Amino acid sequence: MGLTHDLFAPVLAGEADPPGLTHLPAFAVPVEQELLAAINAVATAAPFRHMLTPGGQHMSAAMTNCGEVGWVTDRRGYRYDRLDPQTGQPWPPLPACLTQLAGRAAAEAGFASFRPDVCLINRYEPGARMSLHQDRDERDFSAPIVSVSLGLGATFLFGGLKRTDRPHRLPLVHGDVLVWGGPTRLNFHGIAPVMEGCHPAVGRRRLNLTMRKAL
Repeated sequence: MGLTHDLFAPVLAGEADPPGLTHLPAFAVPVEQELLAAINAVATAAPFRHMLTPGGQHMSAAMTNCGEVGWVTDRRGYRYDRLDPQTGQPWPPLPACLTQLAGRAAAEAGFASFRPDVCLINRYEPGARMSLHQDRDERDFSAPIVSVSLGLGATFLFGGLKRTDRPHRLPLVHGDVLVWGGPTRLNFHGIAPVMEGCHPAVGRRRLNLTMRKAL
């Protein structure tokens, strides 16, 4: 996720419906049960954990990965690794339902033939956040990012190519999918603190799947 750009920076206010970002409301709802089952299977093999940043702070969102590589952070820095440092095993394979959903969403946004090789799964409980950052640890920025929201609602922050650009604020609910790429691929983005609540299918948490091409 390229969180070298400060996970804990202040968040600025902005406006809704930002340009360069495709919002697909409820796009994932028809396959929500498949997605939740896939997440549970991944988390059984590679448990959620609060990763440590190089600066010594734990991320407020718990995280795991699936795919050919996984994104990790520790005192050595931010990177992709083929092995889960917690288990010493390869990350679980990317479930077909995630790959298919990402491909369909990317096509809706004008990115044909997108096939992710990794999915980062973040689990937010009320109060957890993700401050403005760029996803820049991938080798090729020509592929888009596809982000799927499940569970509690959240406010997505979508800024510009500079940290100082004022971010737009976009409310997201269960099943919403976002896609960005091309000129906006390296835009700063984040999640405002998640509000208290309980979702009937997911409970007191928000799950976020971000699929991208890392290799």
